[in-house]
Amino acid sequence: MRDTDSPLPSLPADDPIGLQSFAVLLRRMNAEFNRIAQEFAHSQGLHLTDVQALIAVLDAADGEEVGPMTPGRLRKQMNLTSGAMTACLDRLEKTGHIRRVRAVDDRRVVHLHYAEAAKQVAREYFRPLAHGTDDARKHFTSEELHVVVRFLAEMNRQLALVGR
Repeated sequence: MRDTDSPLPSLPADDPIGLQSFAVLLRRMNAEFNRIAQEFAHSQGLHLTDVQALIAVLDAADGEEVGPMTPGRLRKQMNLTSGAMTACLDRLEKTGHIRRVRAVDDRRVVHLHYAEAAKQVAREYFRPLAHGTDDARKHFTSEELHVVVRFLAEMNRQLALVGR
């Protein structure tokens, strides 16, 4: 179900799949994701950093390879000071987006959990994005989507190495 008639957005004519074109498209996509995240943050009385923290907590819960997110791991991942991390978590807890739960085996350890009611709020808010993603996927074959997933996974891996 490939849509070959849809032209690429204004990209360098001399190299439509070159590094510059990828940079342009990735910047545009990042800007749109940031806009949507900022609008969600505003609708919830949060900062953009808070939404980024929520995403990290959600991704940690979905990953399960390391276990639930902790404040220390989140602070390191987000490159925040402990004071900024505490303020962020306080806002998220106050607005009902996360719960801080002490580990049963070590009461000194705090796990961060995305609150179920807040997950539902996010699902409703981001439903149009999910539909748009699904609509976009329909324009590609399964084989093409496998390549896209491989590319995105490798981009994430490369981005994680930048500045380290």
